[in-house]
Amino acid sequence: MVLAGLSLTLGFIGIFVPGMPTTVFVLIAGWAAARSSPRFHAWLENHPRFGPMLRDWRENGAVSRRAKWMATITMSISAVIIWFTAPKPWITLLVCGVMASVAVWLWRRPEPRSKTPLPPGEGGA
Repeated sequence: MVLAGLSLTLGFIGIFVPGMPTTVFVLIAGWAAARSSPRFHAWLENHPRFGPMLRDWRENGAVSRRAKWMATITMSISAVIIWFTAPKPWITLLVCGVMASVAVWLWRRPEPRSKTPLPPGEGGA
């Protein structure tokens, strides 16, 4: 339960702090809550902001295109800040390498399936 609460708090902070992820912390919070508190897990799954993200991940390992773009933009901004502020070049290379690896992994994740039913004749059954 402590891990779930801490992860959700870090995810919330990540909404406002460049370079700090949101999605990964919310996913960790969902995982931890599912194992420690059915009530907290139900609240997360039904939350208007966090619920769809958690359900997409649980059902298909999917990440929305919007989340992918937001993460990529945030990591790019963070890379520029680190480029100009890191005291040692190896720190810049290490952090940017990790962010690039995360971006590649993230963009390889499937996107959620459309929840809108297709019109008759377009279903391909």
